[in-house]
Amino acid sequence: MKRSQAMAVPLPSGTRYFRTHLRLHIGQAAFFVLSLALVLGGCAAGGLQQASSPDVVGLSSDRLKDISTAFMAGVDKKEIPGAVILIARHGKIGYFEAFGYRDRETGAPMNRDAIFRIASMTKPVTIVAAMTLIEQGRLNLSDPVSRHLPEFADVKVGVEKKDAAGKLVLVLETPHREMTVLDLMRHTSGITYDFTGKSLVRERYNQEKIRDPGMNNAMFVSRLSRAPLQNHPGEVWDYSFSTDVLGRIVEVISGMELEQYFAERIFKPLGMADTGFWVSDVAKQSRIAEVQADAATGKRPATSDKTTRSWQSGGGALVSTASDYARFCQMLLNGGELDGARIISRKSVEQMTQNHLPEGIKINHFPIPVLDVRLEAGNGFGLNLMVRTADGRGPIPGNIGDYTWPGIFGTQFWVDPKKELVVVMMKIGRAHV
Repeated sequence: MKRSQAMAVPLPSGTRYFRTHLRLHIGQAAFFVLSLALVLGGCAAGGLQQASSPDVVGLSSDRLKDISTAFMAGVDKKEIPGAVILIARHGKIGYFEAFGYRDRETGAPMNRDAIFRIASMTKPVTIVAAMTLIEQGRLNLSDPVSRHLPEFADVKVGVEKKDAAGKLVLVLETPHREMTVLDLMRHTSGITYDFTGKSLVRERYNQEKIRDPGMNNAMFVSRLSRAPLQNHPGEVWDYSFSTDVLGRIVEVISGMELEQYFAERIFKPLGMADTGFWVSDVAKQSRIAEVQADAATGKRPATSDKTTRSWQSGGGALVSTASDYARFCQMLLNGGELDGARIISRKSVEQMTQNHLPEGIKINHFPIPVLDVRLEAGNGFGLNLMVRTADGRGPIPGNIGDYTWPGIFGTQFWVDPKKELVVVMMKIGRAHV
C-alpha cells in the first residue's frame, strides 16, 4: 500500500455537514467500543510496543475480527473510503489495521502510516501546550483572557431583539463577567462556531472573514474580537473557536508560533514525527489520506495545500497518523509521560480529564453521542475532552473516567484509564460539498 500525509484544513461551514459527518462515524464508533466488551483488567505500562498477540494484552481476537469486518463493509458500501484503527493496552499495540483506500478516486490503498486531517483532535494538543505554561507559572486558569489578549478587553455580548419595525437586531450588552482561560478550555467563553447554527453573531463572524486562510493567529483574534460574543461567559457550553483563541495565548506567552511550540514541547519529545500543521516534505505527500468525492457532484471539499500555512489553528488544523496520535494518548494515560519524556504533570492530566461544567449550566446540545456533554447522558466536559461521569446513561458503553474527542472528518480517540486502553480511529468521511 502507498503512503500518505495530509494537511489540516479549517472546518467547513454548515450545520448539515457537521452533523452528517459525525453521525456517519459515530455509527461505527459505537460498534467499535461495543466490540471491545471482552477487554480484561490489568496493570499499566509505559511506551507503545507491538504485542505478540491481542490476547496477550487482554483483547479478544474474535471481536477484533468483527471490527475488521465492519470497517471493510463500510468500505465496500462506499460509506467510507478507508480507515486506520489502532488499539493499545498496557502500552502494547494489540491491533493496528488499515482498511480500504487512502484515495478511492485514484485507487491508492490505505496504509497504516497514512496521515489524516485530524481537525478538532488538535484541541487536546493545544490544551496540553497551555498546561505546560500553567506549570511554568506563566498562565493561570483564572486569568482573564484580556490579560494576554487585550483585544478582548471591551468585547460585548450580542443579544438578539426585535426593533420597533419588528426586525431582528443585535443589542450589545456588557458581559456579566470577563471570559477566563478556563472558559476557553471548557467552551464556556461566550464565543461560538460559525457552522453550529444560525444567529446574528455568526453572521458577524462571516462579515469579519474569520476563516481567511491567509491570516495568522494574531489576525484571527483581532477579527474575532471585533464581533460580539454569542453568550455571556460562564453561562453556556457552546462548542466554539475558544481553543483557537487559546492557541494565540500560547503564542503570546511563549514568544513562539504555535507550530514551533507544539514541536519543541510535545511532538519532538513524544516522537510524533508525522504530526504538524502542514506537509511540506514532498516525500511524505504521497501519504495523504484524501476525502472521498461526493457521488452526486464528483467533487471533494476544498482542502489546504501542502505548503506552509499562516493560520496555525489550535482548534482544528493538525495532521497526524494513528501511531503518532496514539503516543499522545498513551502519554495522557501514563499521567503526562511517555518513554522518559515528561510533557505535563499527572495533576495536569487529572485536571484535564475531570468534569469542569457546573451543575445547571445551559448546554448548546448536539444530537450526536460524541458531543453529548449533558449530565443526563452520563457525561461531562473536561479541558476539551468529553469525560464519562456516570454509568448506564449514554448509548456508548464504557467506564466512568474514560474520555474522548473527535474530528469532523471522521477521526476520533478514546482513552479508558480503568482498562488502560487507548483507541485511535483515523477514518475518512464522505465529502458533502
